[in-house]
Amino acid sequence: MYKAKRAPMGVLIYFAGALMLGLYFTFAAVQGDYGVFKRAEIDAEGRALMIELALLQAEVDQMENLTRRLSDTYLDLDLLDEQARDVLGMVRADEIVIR
Repeated sequence: MYKAKRAPMGVLIYFAGALMLGLYFTFAAVQGDYGVFKRAEIDAEGRALMIELALLQAEVDQMENLTRRLSDTYLDLDLLDEQARDVLGMVRADEIVIR
């Protein structure tokens, strides 16, 4: 008579271990520290930082322009007058202040 053989227990353990290892690496590739989701998060953060950098660079350019216009080599008298009035809170008699 032919007797049905069962698969040896070692083969089942081998395949279960290989399956578990494959699942672990798949999970790590998707959700790990260097996974797909982390990469998307880093890209989004990078784009936000680039926008912030552009805003800060525009602010620095504006400050450099004002600084240059009040420097010794180039003096913008209108800007100087505006800054002095703003700091001192003074107006001329013929001016009207609207706030």
